[in-house]
Amino acid sequence: MKINFLPKLSLLFLFLFACEESAEQKSATWDVIQKTILEPNCASCHVAGSAIERQSGLSLSGDYAYQSMVGELPKNESARKDGLYIVSTEKGMKGLAQSFLWEKINAYDQEHFLADHPDYGQLMPPGGNFLTDGELQFIRSWIESGAPETGVVSNESLLQNTNTYAPRPFSKLDPPLEGMQLHLGPFEVQPNFEREFFQYTNLKNIEDLYVNRIEIEMRSGSHHFLLYTFDNDTPNEAIPSYDQPRDLRDSRGVLNLPTLYSMQFHNFFGGTQWPRLDYRLPDGVALKIPKNFGLDQNSHYVNRTDSIMIGEVYTNLHTIPKSSVSHVAQLFDLNNQDLYLPAKKVTTIEKTFNMQEKRHVGQVFSHAHEKMKEFIVEISGGSRDGEVIYWTNDWEHPPIINFDPPIILEEGQGLTLKATYDNWTSRPVTFGFKSTDEMMILFGWYY
Repeated sequence: MKINFLPKLSLLFLFLFACEESAEQKSATWDVIQKTILEPNCASCHVAGSAIERQSGLSLSGDYAYQSMVGELPKNESARKDGLYIVSTEKGMKGLAQSFLWEKINAYDQEHFLADHPDYGQLMPPGGNFLTDGELQFIRSWIESGAPETGVVSNESLLQNTNTYAPRPFSKLDPPLEGMQLHLGPFEVQPNFEREFFQYTNLKNIEDLYVNRIEIEMRSGSHHFLLYTFDNDTPNEAIPSYDQPRDLRDSRGVLNLPTLYSMQFHNFFGGTQWPRLDYRLPDGVALKIPKNFGLDQNSHYVNRTDSIMIGEVYTNLHTIPKSSVSHVAQLFDLNNQDLYLPAKKVTTIEKTFNMQEKRHVGQVFSHAHEKMKEFIVEISGGSRDGEVIYWTNDWEHPPIINFDPPIILEEGQGLTLKATYDNWTSRPVTFGFKSTDEMMILFGWYY
């Protein structure tokens, strides 16, 4: 009896070929990470040739992302001392524990990150724009598999989990061991109303104070919280009384002129739009609060609900002795108030601020309102002319970018601000203090 194997073999080959083709159609895990996680969330800042790429040593754009991450030592000195790689090639829990990337993106371990590794910088992506649970698990599985460049080691179905980390509830800060704590509130914000007010606080400092760390904790609903000192030549009538709230607008939304008048003499000292901030200046650098001067606390809450909102802010100012200070940081706010946004149009506004003397810039962060779609800062002049040092599309929680070492701007060089706004309303929008108005400000410090 003659048995014909050909049809059976043909079916077997077809089956194997189909399986092989199906496997080939699956993208490598690294390719998925780069295209669906890193490029949309990280590559706009970590672009080749940028100031952030130079500082972090990490380029996440193009074909060099894998080589710049896997098996490479981080530029962060504390992470290097702790024996971390940007991404370790060890497998399992050891590889995860040795990966600086995992420390930086694992929002669920935020308390450990902030408490045990204060010199690691901020969590990524910045501004509280945490990766989803699915993205975190996908990257974790890849690292635990040895972070291969090819092959499928993570299940793409993980990416369907779009839940994100929710920060812990508001709580009072523990007072600093050296320094002081400020407390604003609790205070009420009326329904469907924006409340912005100032409160001048007596620090009772009979000598200069040097602050090298600021912690801020706010209840939800805050648009921003800022701290100001006053110019040395501020007229006596413009200096407010201590501990008295001074609203920027009354209950009808009308500006209070005395409050507006005192704002002309403000010097920016610190602040954030994040509900929680813990910022440390580099060793030997501190902000100075002159003796016998207070701080004007500025809180802005936006209540778009039909019920009363409660606002509250705690601030810790950690101080160091004058003998430990090598550089006194000066704060700046580059403010372009010449804004006109036509109705129903997208408008890009550009302005360059040139330096009158050599400056070492250690930090920048933007401030704008809800119509801002993109905020870019470039170096103007010199060998780094046109280099992007800051980018964000998040008006509510803009990233705070720190430079260590600082960016050096020579006299005559400067920073160019480029902001794009989408005015979807039926009326023109100009500079103003409400969230429905607009702003174009770059804050930061230098020495």
